[in-house]
Amino acid sequence: MSLQITGQVISVLEERSGAGAKGEWRQQDFILETSGEYPKKVCIGQWGDRIDEFGVTVGETLTVHIDLKSREYNDRWYTDVTAWRIEKEDQVVTGRDGAPGGSGETDQDGGPDSAENGGTMDDLPF
Repeated sequence: MSLQITGQVISVLEERSGAGAKGEWRQQDFILETSGEYPKKVCIGQWGDRIDEFGVTVGETLTVHIDLKSREYNDRWYTDVTAWRIEKEDQVVTGRDGAPGGSGETDQDGGPDSAENGGTMDDLPF
């Protein structure tokens, strides 16, 4: 399953960072607004070195390949939308290796659950 969303960046939120059991981390969210009769605003997160690699700026039109992840806390559910690949109109921005990701069905493309984010390459993407 490959999930992607296309729209214009309307806001880039402030970067957050800290330290956890698995080491230092950085996260930055941006707001993407879809086009069409009923536009939707979606908050999408980017983690670690991807913040610098993607270089998201306000006003850009992007196609963002995303992973969805939900978790429960105190009988409430929270869902994260995380970018693992971004296409800027005529340009594809991917992970460090510079190669575009595949269909998004595996985690070999450096998705948010990859080894660099504390998982292993054997983790399933869901």
